[in-house]
Amino acid sequence: MANTSSAKKCVRKMERKTAINKNRRSAVRTELRKVEDAITAGDAKLAKTAFADAEPALMRAVSKGIFHKNTGARKISRLAKRVKALG
Repeated sequence: MANTSSAKKCVRKMERKTAINKNRRSAVRTELRKVEDAITAGDAKLAKTAFADAEPALMRAVSKGIFHKNTGARKISRLAKRVKALG
């Protein structure tokens, strides 16, 4: 347990930041899941619109430090390839 007042404040800050990051990560995963569901259903139009929403959300999370930039680029690249394959 934190002993000093500054350490206690750091713990409070980490709890707040953890909650914010958890919400952001969850929102991005929801967007990615929408794309996955559209691809699975074979709906090209829905997949393209979902991908157009998911890509900036994922890159925003990368800029906030929630995902590594290579992870974001890899996920977008793989999704784009699968959406393009639908037609």
